[in-house]
Amino acid sequence: MFLFVAFLVFGAALLAAGYFAFTVPQQETEALLAARLRDLRVRGGAGRARASAPDLLRRERRGRLAFLGDFFQWIGLLRRLQEYIYQANLKYRATEVFVLCVILAAGTYFLFELFGMSMAVLRVGLGLLVGFAPVGYILRVRSARLHKFENALPDSIDLFNRSMKAGHNIHAGLETIASEAVEPVKMEFKKVVEELALGSPIEDALHGLGKRIPLIDLKFFITGLILQRQTGANMVQVLENLALLIRERLNLAAKMKAATAQQRFSAGLLCAMPIVVGLGFWVLKPEYIRLLYTDPTGQKFLTYAICSEIVGILVIRKIASPKL
Repeated sequence: MFLFVAFLVFGAALLAAGYFAFTVPQQETEALLAARLRDLRVRGGAGRARASAPDLLRRERRGRLAFLGDFFQWIGLLRRLQEYIYQANLKYRATEVFVLCVILAAGTYFLFELFGMSMAVLRVGLGLLVGFAPVGYILRVRSARLHKFENALPDSIDLFNRSMKAGHNIHAGLETIASEAVEPVKMEFKKVVEELALGSPIEDALHGLGKRIPLIDLKFFITGLILQRQTGANMVQVLENLALLIRERLNLAAKMKAATAQQRFSAGLLCAMPIVVGLGFWVLKPEYIRLLYTDPTGQKFLTYAICSEIVGILVIRKIASPKL
């Protein structure tokens, strides 16, 4: 017992030391940057203009659980989740989503324990499955938004090419996309134009766009713009070929989706059949289903069925979703 307590104390002290070693230099850097921006603001204005000058730092709204977010971001657990939330254009905080997942998982675990399910492994698996639901929703919204962006990207590249052929520079071409493209392309390029208006280098603004929208086609577009700016080469023909390539790939994906519609419907029907049959027996013959989570042998069969169902869904999804 003494060794366990000593291990906990030593582990907590080590985590606290690592946390402060990570955050204190970062806070010092932010304080230095804020002081430099404050000096620039003071030099650029006078009197009341200085007092009412806007803050040049882009600050993130911190929620009520921000201290947990700082700790888990130091670990790295929520950093990727927050990126997914930004890419899905949602207003959630990763810390709040993580706490919701923990509450759902713990609530599901204790709820099945009240129902008489004695097998801890099965309760843990069901709890993790329910707790993953908020993250699954975020991933679904993110995937739909990226797919919509990818479909609208060729037309946006054509708008940029027309602007370049008319003799405009890169900034004017980006402003054309920000004003005439469809959502969500319009929203993301508006952010780029706003960053450029605040004095951000075009390379940093474009790399930020690529981080918010992780599409390989968009990265090719960004690379072409950066090369055109650095070398002065004519990238219009290259971007036209890129737009044509994206359209051809999207058309091929649509044809493949239409050709495999019957097979994908059959796969979905096979995956949903055990769940539908289980719900039917739950309504018609509850005693049949009750054995699956009250009897030890039934719990083993239920665990095997759930694992087999998940593996089958993943395999069918992999087969039915080829990467083009």
